Amino acid sequence: MAAVQLNGIYKRYGDTQVVHGIDLHIDDGEFVVLVGPSGCGKSTLMRMVAGLEEISGGELTIGGTRANGLPPQQRNISMVFQSYALYPHLSVYDNIAFGPRIRKESQTSFKPRIEAAAKMLNLSSYLDRLPRALSGGQRQRVAMGRAVVREPSLFLFDEPLSNLDAKLRVQMRTEIKALHQRLKNTVIYVTHDQIEAMTMADRIVVMNAGRIEQIGRPLELYDRPANLFVASFLGSPSMNFAEGEVVSAANGVALQLADNVRIPLPGAAVAPGAKVTLGVRPEHIEASSGGIPMDVEVIEPTGAETHLYGKIGGAAWCVTMRQRASIEPGQRVTLRFPEQHIHLFDTDSGRRLG
Repeated sequence: MAAVQLNGIYKRYGDTQVVHGIDLHIDDGEFVVLVGPSGCGKSTLMRMVAGLEEISGGELTIGGTRANGLPPQQRNISMVFQSYALYPHLSVYDNIAFGPRIRKESQTSFKPRIEAAAKMLNLSSYLDRLPRALSGGQRQRVAMGRAVVREPSLFLFDEPLSNLDAKLRVQMRTEIKALHQRLKNTVIYVTHDQIEAMTMADRIVVMNAGRIEQIGRPLELYDRPANLFVASFLGSPSMNFAEGEVVSAANGVALQLADNVRIPLPGAAVAPGAKVTLGVRPEHIEASSGGIPMDVEVIEPTGAETHLYGKIGGAAWCVTMRQRASIEPGQRVTLRFPEQHIHLFDTDSGRRLG
């Protein structure tokens, strides 16, 4: 196992800089997820850690050793890619054994490791099969087995579940997390899927445009996003937002929205006249008589929840109701926004207020 330290890491292609001065410490045995939209630099950052991309500037250390100039094979890492990268003409056993054989290890040395990895990943019955005879989830397990057999100090996962269907993704998320709990290796995991990030990570690193927006435990980021980008990226359905101006009110201040809608902001330390963006997650909105009205336009029942879509103050809103209610499109509901679940952001900078 190994701690990983990135100090001022950046990447430049010619005159274009795509990763901007990343500072990040990953503890020994920690599961860290890099998350962000496509093109944000997360895969490029991982490839620099792996040695597949040259580091343009800054310093990388793995297990206390400076790794900037080390070739990939000397970094004691294993990488699992989005594509399974299996040899189609080799059996499952031979795919997993490929690395040890290339390194000229003896079969008596690596065979017990392969059998242990196969048992751990439920592949023992498939060792004689070719990849074409396996499901997508089984192929990804073979790729993971190949990584495990190397006994690395650091695992790198680059969007490994992107090619799987929804049900398999859920299953493989659980299996990867269980694998980490057994092996306790350091893991860096790249994904654009915020559900994967929330369910798997010890800590999440949210990236945007080659920079880190926020680092923290999943629920810390969910409950207290540092800015509008993080607030909008984490959560499904995503957080509701409404821009307005802070005005004086009987109980302190309120947010004045379009269509003469006013949302009370009790206890908010924001001066009248400030341009503010209010955020409320769909599941934190409560039905309440005498509340703020919303005309329901679309209803999405999911079984466990019902999502109501409509407009409040000229902005589109989503409300998640966990109890089943007989509401039809066109019907008006009145809503309350509990004070403890209101997020306020500076409209110009996007930074969190308070």
